[in-house]
Amino acid sequence: MLHFTDMDDPEAAIRRLRDPASEVSAHYLIDRRAGVVRLVDEASRAWHAGTGAWGAVTDVNSRSIGIELCNTGDMPFSAPQMGALEALLRGIMARWNIPPARVIGHSDCAPGRKVDPGPRFDWERLARLGLAAPTPEGECAGDLLQLLQKAGYTGSADVDALLAALRLRHRPWARGPADLRDRGIAAGLAGQAEIDRSGTTA
Repeated sequence: MLHFTDMDDPEAAIRRLRDPASEVSAHYLIDRRAGVVRLVDEASRAWHAGTGAWGAVTDVNSRSIGIELCNTGDMPFSAPQMGALEALLRGIMARWNIPPARVIGHSDCAPGRKVDPGPRFDWERLARLGLAAPTPEGECAGDLLQLLQKAGYTGSADVDALLAALRLRHRPWARGPADLRDRGIAAGLAGQAEIDRSGTTA
């Protein structure tokens, strides 16, 4: 699961992530110069997801590896930082047999509550490298809520918040009521999720 720190100072972010009083932690932090710090062992639980859900997983902290990216949320992610993230993701995905459809943002599992890694994060770059699910093509006229839930958006939020989370990642420029393109993206992601559950992508 990918996050932004909401601060640009990596040392301040590390202090917060290591402070028991903050009640937040993550497995890794990547600064803007490509420095990678491991804060929690991958096999151990970190407190980075909070309340949320993705697909059938409701205790996300127990089933995920959290990566914090030093970024305020309104600034570009640096090329060295993205390169370090890509290398880290390749290793994690190989070690834990994680398919691209299971690489998500905090906003995906906590719609209406979290927006990180935010609209400036380059998900398509990760998708081109096989490190995240690509944005599906096409349109669909199905039931939006059902499609979103099948795609993985099962957090306890209303359909507008779920749609906003989908758009934040796959269509951040879109505005207004849900349309056939939103439904098409959700339907395509639902199909990828079905493949993921069948095990054929492993």
